[in-house]
Amino acid sequence: MLSRLMSSSIRSLDRECNCTVRLLDDSEYTCTIQRDAKGQYLFDLICHHLNLLEKDYFGIRYVDPDKQRHWLEFTKSIAKQMKSQPPFTMCLRVKFYPPDPAALREEITRYLVFLQVKRDLYHGRLLCKTSDAALLAAYILQAEIGDYDPGKHPEGYSSKFQFFPKHSEKLERRIADIHKTELIGQSPETSELNFLQKAQMLETYGVDPHPCKDVSGNPAFLAFTPFGFTVLQGNRRVHFLKWDEVTKLKFEAKTFHIYANQKEDKKIILTYFAPTPEACKHLWKCGVENQAFYKLEKSSQVRTVSSSNLFFKGSRFRYSGKVAKEVMEQSAKIKRDPPEIHRAGMVPSRSCPSITHGPRLTSVPRTRRRAVHISIMEGLESLRDSAHSTPVRSVSHGEFMSSRGHIMDGSEASTSAVISDEAYSPSDSVLPTPVAEHGMEMPVARHLNGATCSVDEDKESEAGASMEGKAAEFRPGKRALRMVRSRPSPPSDVEELNKFILSVLRLFLVTIGLLFALLLLLIMLTESDLDIAFLRDIRKTPEFQQFHFEYFCPLRRWFACKLRWMGGFLISK
Repeated sequence: MLSRLMSSSIRSLDRECNCTVRLLDDSEYTCTIQRDAKGQYLFDLICHHLNLLEKDYFGIRYVDPDKQRHWLEFTKSIAKQMKSQPPFTMCLRVKFYPPDPAALREEITRYLVFLQVKRDLYHGRLLCKTSDAALLAAYILQAEIGDYDPGKHPEGYSSKFQFFPKHSEKLERRIADIHKTELIGQSPETSELNFLQKAQMLETYGVDPHPCKDVSGNPAFLAFTPFGFTVLQGNRRVHFLKWDEVTKLKFEAKTFHIYANQKEDKKIILTYFAPTPEACKHLWKCGVENQAFYKLEKSSQVRTVSSSNLFFKGSRFRYSGKVAKEVMEQSAKIKRDPPEIHRAGMVPSRSCPSITHGPRLTSVPRTRRRAVHISIMEGLESLRDSAHSTPVRSVSHGEFMSSRGHIMDGSEASTSAVISDEAYSPSDSVLPTPVAEHGMEMPVARHLNGATCSVDEDKESEAGASMEGKAAEFRPGKRALRMVRSRPSPPSDVEELNKFILSVLRLFLVTIGLLFALLLLLIMLTESDLDIAFLRDIRKTPEFQQFHFEYFCPLRRWFACKLRWMGGFLISK
């Protein structure tokens, strides 16, 4: 009996696994789930833990063993998606940015979106002018430490907080001035809402950049926002397509295509190359989900889409959640007392022990700040003058915030909007790869000009970052040479013809296979003595008997005659 109980308990343990999910305030939620549990079960546990009802804007992100990011699919088993052994480590992130944060029903939802956008600002995904940067940082400061108090906040107190990877003293003084004079009396809720409303007006709001290259081999970042599809290249937004204009998204291997119809029936096709086929598929799935969420009126309109025009080729995928309009309608029906929010503030650096704000969690771990500064200031600075066909300059973030500012008016002659004086390159700071294995720090592993960057945005290794900085400092020429060699060549007419021939050949082979299967079935019906119920029923039908005696038997005699003639001809020779 004891052995039976022990064996059953062991089997139950084998069917369970531990999951750790890092939340937006950098706290961790750990739970035990069944191995066959689906993603929806884990997501519901997290939302219940957070007391979150407007949950359709959020998702769970993880990194596979090949360092490729994915969104957890809620309709599939967690263990099958992870492709690794437990314990599993994931993170909660905003998947669909609300087009109007002020329209969110509950404060807890706005607070979580605020944490995500604040994270975007730090990691270089949200670009802005210096004046906007100072105002955004001041809103963060007001939300997390309250009104300015000379007794608690000595001179230079704003420099002890990490709003951006690095910023100038002039910007720090401007942040402190705004916090001292313009935001007095604002509650955390008001400051967070003002922060979101300001961020929403920026062109890179909601951008989760996917590094790619265009047909000429120039680096670009593709992104899906609440308002449409955008392409950022150099210091410009070179393409912006509203969701109503996008008609189809396709991918094949590393190649990603966007089909769109613009005004006056102008049809365009944009083609880009992802670093790996897995990255391209992830890009395609993100595009399909964002288009369905923001474009459709009802979730019943969602259809399964294929990455190819041929039914036997490519991937098939279907978005399984609600659409934005349904989420807003459902949010309007929420009637409950506002849940209590436990805000996690920013912890100042160790050099400022006089500032105390109680037990708060840092959104930027202190252990990696030095590494980030070294990586950006030394390692990436050396790439400025290396030979690129299209320069993508990497700058320190002191210059980053002071120079990324001049957004063109729509009245200007240029068709592409200038978003900054420097190249949009979030991978030069920290690209949002979420988490490493639990209890370990993931080393920095970057690839230049659009390759997949594998950087844990929460626990970056100091040694990895400093080594990268030294490597970039001493070998800029070799890195530039590798970038030139890895540039994908534009597809030629011959390549397009080869692809068409391969598609026709696949179709021909499938047709031959189907005909061969039908021929085998016909032989079984007419020539075999198999006494199977369904074959016997078919043989007894008048149609089959007519076909057998009027067509099949004469055809068989004709083939037999020809074979005898050919045999006699060969023997006579």
